[in-house]
Amino acid sequence: GFFQSYAVEVDVKDASNATCLYAQWMMSFLIKYETNSSDYKNATLSLSSNVTHDGSICGNDTQAALLAVQFGEGHSWSVNFTKTNETYQADFITFTYNTNDTAVFPDAKRKGPITIVVKDTMHPVQLNNVFVCHNTDSVEAENVTQFFWNLTLQAFVQNGTIGEKESRCDADTPTSAPTVLPTDANITTASTTTLSPAPTTVPKPVENPDTGNYSLKSGNKTCLLATVGLQLNVSQDKPLLININPKTTSADGTCGNTAATLRLNDGNSRFIDFTFVVKNASANVRRFYLKEVNVTLLNHINGSVILSADNNNFSKWDASLGSSYMCRKEQTLEINEGLQIHTFNLRIQPFLVKENKFSTAEECFADSDLNFLIPIAVGMALGFLIILVFISYIIGRRKSRTGYQSV
Repeated sequence: GFFQSYAVEVDVKDASNATCLYAQWMMSFLIKYETNSSDYKNATLSLSSNVTHDGSICGNDTQAALLAVQFGEGHSWSVNFTKTNETYQADFITFTYNTNDTAVFPDAKRKGPITIVVKDTMHPVQLNNVFVCHNTDSVEAENVTQFFWNLTLQAFVQNGTIGEKESRCDADTPTSAPTVLPTDANITTASTTTLSPAPTTVPKPVENPDTGNYSLKSGNKTCLLATVGLQLNVSQDKPLLININPKTTSADGTCGNTAATLRLNDGNSRFIDFTFVVKNASANVRRFYLKEVNVTLLNHINGSVILSADNNNFSKWDASLGSSYMCRKEQTLEINEGLQIHTFNLRIQPFLVKENKFSTAEECFADSDLNFLIPIAVGMALGFLIILVFISYIIGRRKSRTGYQSV
C-alpha cells in the first residue's frame, strides 16, 4: 500500500506572543497489530491535513519544552526537550495510536488507545542553532516504526528569533554523492533492447546477492540464526532487482517459544520482516515454518514510502523444531503481484539454538534433487569412460590381429 503524509508546522508562542519553540517536519508510522483471528497485519498511519498542537509548552531552565500534536481519530505524538547552559536535545518520544480507528486498524483485536514511549536518539544541539535533517530517520519500539524526514527544529528559541546557524544530522552529512532509492549500485532496470543505428551497450546482468549472516539474542544467548542472500524483485512502474547488501544491513526482532520475527534493516530504506511459528505436526512432533513476510521500501532522500507489502499466508521453510532449514538453491517468495523476494544459500533456525550454532539441517526438495543427481551424473560419466576404454581395447586388438595376418 501507499500513503501520503502531510508536512506539519508548529510555532509555539510564549506569553508575549514571541516564538519559543518551532518545528516543521514530516512523519509516518508502520504499526503491526493483532486481528481477531490472531493473525498480525501491518497498518500505515500518516498525518492528515488537520493537525492540532494542544499542550505544547515553551519550557525554561527548570521545565522541559514539549512539542505535541494530535491528528486523525484519536492519535497523538509528542516529544519533550531539555537544555543545559549550552545545548538542547530531545528526550523522550510518546506516541499514542487508537485502534478504534477502523479505517487504519480493521478487525483489531485490542480496542482503544495504545501508548508507547521511546528514547530519542537526537544529539545535543547548540542553543540558538536550528536542527535540520532532510534524510529519513526512524525509531522502533513495540511493533511500531516511526519515520521522520524533512525536519527543521529549534527548541528554547531566544527573543522570538529563529537561529541562522544549522546543526545537521549525521544522515545529511555528505560522505559521498547522495544516493536515491533505487541506486545504480544495487538495482538494474529490466528493459527491452531495441535496434538502432548507433551502437548500444548491453545491460550488465544483476549478480546474485552476497550472503549475510544474521542472529538475534535473548539476554546473552543466541535465540535465532540466519544465513541468506536476499534479492527483491519489484515490478510496479519498472521491473527492478534490488540486492540486499549484508554489510549495511542490521538485524533485530523478537524470539519466543512459538513465534519469532527477524527484522532486517538495510540502511533505513528497506525493512524486511520474517515471522516464524511453531505447529504440532502430531502428538510428539513439532515443526516450525515461515508464516509471514512484510516489506517496506522508503525513499532514502525524503523518507516517503515507495512500497509497503505483506503476505501472512506462507507455509514455507518447514523443518522439525530443534533443527535448521537449509536450501542452497534459489527460492522465490511471492509477497504480492508487484513484489517477490529471491533467497540464495538459505539456512535458518528461529528456535532452540544451542551453543550459537546451527543444528542438523533439513534440506529443501531442490537440494535433495541436486544431491541425488550428483552421484547419478558421476556414475554415468564413469560408465561412459569404461565404455570408451573397452572400445579402445577392442580396436587395439583388431589392429594387432590384422598386423599378424599381413606378416
